[in-house]
Amino acid sequence: MTALDRLDAAAIAADIRSGRRTAVELIDEVIRRLEAYDAVQPAVWISRFDAVALRAAAATVDTRVADGEDLPLAGVPFAAKDNIDIAGLDTTAGCPAFAYPPTRSATVIERLVAAGAIPVGKTNLDQFATGLNGTRSPYGIPRNAYNRAWVSGGSSSGSAVAVAAGLVAFALGTDTAGSGRIPAAFNHLIGFKPTRGRWSGRGLVPACRTLDCITVFAATTDDAALVDDAIAGFDREDGYSRAIDDVPRARRRIGIPRTDQRPWFGDIESGFLYDAALAGLDAELVEIDMAPLNEAARLLYNGPWVAERTAALRDLLRDDPDAIHPVVRAIVEEGRRYSAVDVFEASYRLADLARVAEEMWTTVDLLALPTAPTSYRVSEMLAAPIALNANLGAYTNFVNLLDMAAIAVPTGSYHNGVGFGVTLMGPAGTDRSLIEAAKTLFPAPAPPPPLDLEGRMDTVKLAVVGAHLKDMPLHWQLTSRDARFVGEAKTAPSYRLYAIADSVPPKPALVHSDDGAAIAIEVYELDMAAFGSFVAEVPPPLAIGTVTLEDGSLVKGFVAEPRATIGAEDITALGGWRRYLQR
Repeated sequence: MTALDRLDAAAIAADIRSGRRTAVELIDEVIRRLEAYDAVQPAVWISRFDAVALRAAAATVDTRVADGEDLPLAGVPFAAKDNIDIAGLDTTAGCPAFAYPPTRSATVIERLVAAGAIPVGKTNLDQFATGLNGTRSPYGIPRNAYNRAWVSGGSSSGSAVAVAAGLVAFALGTDTAGSGRIPAAFNHLIGFKPTRGRWSGRGLVPACRTLDCITVFAATTDDAALVDDAIAGFDREDGYSRAIDDVPRARRRIGIPRTDQRPWFGDIESGFLYDAALAGLDAELVEIDMAPLNEAARLLYNGPWVAERTAALRDLLRDDPDAIHPVVRAIVEEGRRYSAVDVFEASYRLADLARVAEEMWTTVDLLALPTAPTSYRVSEMLAAPIALNANLGAYTNFVNLLDMAAIAVPTGSYHNGVGFGVTLMGPAGTDRSLIEAAKTLFPAPAPPPPLDLEGRMDTVKLAVVGAHLKDMPLHWQLTSRDARFVGEAKTAPSYRLYAIADSVPPKPALVHSDDGAAIAIEVYELDMAAFGSFVAEVPPPLAIGTVTLEDGSLVKGFVAEPRATIGAEDITALGGWRRYLQR
């Protein structure tokens, strides 16, 4: 199977409206893509319309176009997270025991179909939209589209993967704590979370009804704007719907966290990717105090708002608790311990924090925060599902509580292919300003890496500096582990190189130093098991640490303990181990 190109909603609609292509021709291509990708990741979907139904829907669109209807999303295939009702497909919210056949589609689906879009099916999710990682579903685990050893992000996991894999042009997700933004970052997508109430929630299975937002994943900001054009608007059938006026917002002053308030949870690469994204912004960067925002975030899972999730699942918790995923059940059961007094006291505190946030908007126009502080392998998440999931929400949990709009933008890639992104945030009503800001501030995002269609091996890049270089005495320790040569490189100019005294075979010691230089190295890639066995054989005073390369990227590599320099010769000026051996 060859890589699937992403679908462009604006281009598809333009082609079909102009007659250059029919909706039936397009849906036939989508059907082929769906069948091919099912062999790669069957867990993306919970249910889909069959080929006959999809072709019939496409034929209807072609008829409407021929009749002269103005369809801004003519023939555009899309998906919806399976907590959003689509008539003709059961809604499960990721729980078979909860499933029901909706008699009517959600308002957002009705509006999209009215605009000419074609619903393909319902995507997998963290059960009851409770999670930020994508591993909490009895229907399987949708894995990252670019490295299947890593989480896709959640709870809108299947929606993000479906867009990234080119199966649909856009997909609806939901967002209470970051579920419409974190999967976007990890899968190199735009993730637009509108102001609460801008998009109707009628037909959405609630997680926290007062906070929930339906969202969209798309490949471009233009496509996100097209979807917003079709969906946004007051809905009298939704008690939480609001008539949201667009509020123009400048983008001269962009708020960023103070450097001491940027948690990376040990993932130094995230810090470099964030700094690189900020370096390209044409705006004044203003450091803000994240403490009030972080305090608001803690109310979501460490306060009575978790009882809203309990309320949504009250009957199932009472009648069939074993039907709920054990991690989800442990979370929602916590809601039972909160009282009405707790709710009011937390509401009062949130009002105080919201006032602080209002004052923040007088000093900055937008926020530009990391979408997520790190990512995790599926195996890691399954081993520590509560703690690691909580880490993912470090920069997202406060947004809905404080009534902000947000758009996640892809800005970089980890060494393993997983995406990194920045989220722009603004006060309620700044939705279109944020979309335009994303387009202006990040006009040319780097293209995503190739899709992981073959089950990409989980690998580590390793920098070697001495006896493991090609044609050196210990190079066999790499070749025997099927290490792949990535290329020659240099370190950042912040290292000193020493020839260790009396070492056999001769070995260098790479030591970080403020007055160092760039040192020549070679970079290899090993799978995780091979890397582990390699590290086990590294003798003291050498060690494996993290080495910064000349371009700012990070790899694992040989470093040395301070004792390695005792009696050693400083050979930094030579620029590398080969030059030392050749002198």
